[in-house]
Amino acid sequence: MLKGSLCTVRHLLTTDLNTFIALVNDLPSRGDYFSSHFKSPETMRKEFMQNGFVSDDSELFVIEDGLHHIVGVITHFKSRTPVTREIGYRLFDSKLSGHGYVTEACRMLVDYLFKVHQFHRLELLSAPENVASIRVAQKCGFSAEGTLRQSFFINGRYQDVQVFSLLRPEWEALRG
Repeated sequence: MLKGSLCTVRHLLTTDLNTFIALVNDLPSRGDYFSSHFKSPETMRKEFMQNGFVSDDSELFVIEDGLHHIVGVITHFKSRTPVTREIGYRLFDSKLSGHGYVTEACRMLVDYLFKVHQFHRLELLSAPENVASIRVAQKCGFSAEGTLRQSFFINGRYQDVQVFSLLRPEWEALRG
């Protein structure tokens, strides 16, 4: 469990499962930047029972506010090279945007990944128009690298994705 001043980042518990499935599968909360594809509740329950959404390839955490409400999700997963992990996140309620939950969760996850694992590079991908996500990347020390043209198919159209990265030496320099 990673504790910050605004939120806690922790693994999903069995007692969270019904709430989590409802939040993840709430299509209106996905907005313009997340696919409308969703998994059946039974498929998600089976996957959770098999591995708790944690494997060598990926690890899922919930973002919990100070009142112990699940407000979002943050994950890291295998990327293109063995020394790289990609981080993804989603806030479940757009009214909570701008409160700092995702930024704090991302900073804690970045610290965890560099302190506990031997990863050299972390990546974030964001739609170029997703100003909130780009701000999270910038606040967490990630640098823009370029655009992957029309690489995601979301809401019936191909969309560009901007790539951000943070290297271990950059993180070390930020940590002082």
